[in-house]
Amino acid sequence: MTISFTVQGEPCGKGRPRVYGRHAVTPEKTREYEKLVQQSYISQGGKKLHGCIEMRVTAFYAIPKNTPKWQRPLMTAGLIRPVKVPDWDNVGKIIADALNKVAYDDDAMIVDGMVRKFYSEEPRVEVTMTEADSFPPNVTRAEYFRLR
Repeated sequence: MTISFTVQGEPCGKGRPRVYGRHAVTPEKTREYEKLVQQSYISQGGKKLHGCIEMRVTAFYAIPKNTPKWQRPLMTAGLIRPVKVPDWDNVGKIIADALNKVAYDDDAMIVDGMVRKFYSEEPRVEVTMTEADSFPPNVTRAEYFRLR
């Protein structure tokens, strides 16, 4: 099964938690973006995935307003890519964490992932998740031979 959905708006990275004594507090911007990811997933028909998951995240950043006109077509064609924050791993992390208990039981189920960054006139994040062709780690020997 493959599920794709889009999160509208500028891509956001996972913020570092602030530690106060023994308590860690997730930044408000991170919590709000995780809610947006969850709402986007549910509203676009997302279902629960089982087993191993492959995740592809494509982040499209807004073209900066001060960009010369001649560079805009190169940016939208993917010839000039965003070398800017948030880092690619923080974009993937916020998407994977937001979908915990919503799209899958735990983001440890993601066995293959890719995050790519591009420019676009429409900032957004496109996510595609596929149940990988492998058995879940807790499959028994009898189930393995029955499913083959």
